[in-house]
Amino acid sequence: MPDLRQLLRELPVFTGELPTFDPVDTPGEPVALFTDWLLGAVRAEVPEPHAMTVSTADAEGNPSARTLILKEVDADGWRFAAHADSTKGRELAARPYAALTFYWQPLARQVRVRGPVVRESAERAAADFLARSAGARAEALLGRQSGPLADLAERDAAVAASAARLAVQPDLVAPGWTLHTVRPESVEFWQGDAARNHTRLVYRRAGSHWTKELLWP
Repeated sequence: MPDLRQLLRELPVFTGELPTFDPVDTPGEPVALFTDWLLGAVRAEVPEPHAMTVSTADAEGNPSARTLILKEVDADGWRFAAHADSTKGRELAARPYAALTFYWQPLARQVRVRGPVVRESAERAAADFLARSAGARAEALLGRQSGPLADLAERDAAVAASAARLAVQPDLVAPGWTLHTVRPESVEFWQGDAARNHTRLVYRRAGSHWTKELLWP
């Protein structure tokens, strides 16, 4: 058995040729810069560049996190979907605030978004649900996320029955399917550096405007 502590210390980080980041030459609001970094991750063929960690907290303030897919980003905020009965759905109902974390490892780039969460209209939520793959819709239609499961056979049978139901009724939308938008209060851009001279730029909302500030690594 290797010494895990020593192994963790010896694992390489910030390898390869990393992009540069000049915080002086940045737009006045964060969405444009985020879009530029996201498209850069796509061009660099970073796996699943639209994956993000969504962190929420329950009514007592206990945090939880999971990885979801970004559905859209625009001037209103960053959008993701969840079932109202899921853990994240219940937590957002109790405390409508979230943090998003994107990490594009080959580029040593990270973006952190924090802000209140609002629910989009039922029409927009339905459009999001119907745009999902057939398998994703079949699973979401069950509405059992995070509930106890007796065995994998029970899961497979339930998903197969749900898929058969969708084949007959392709326009079905899962009750409680919700499209959420994080309205950002702050957005931080972090560029890693092999010498640990990381560059951090944070945007903070000030009314209808944004301010920018550099942070120490």
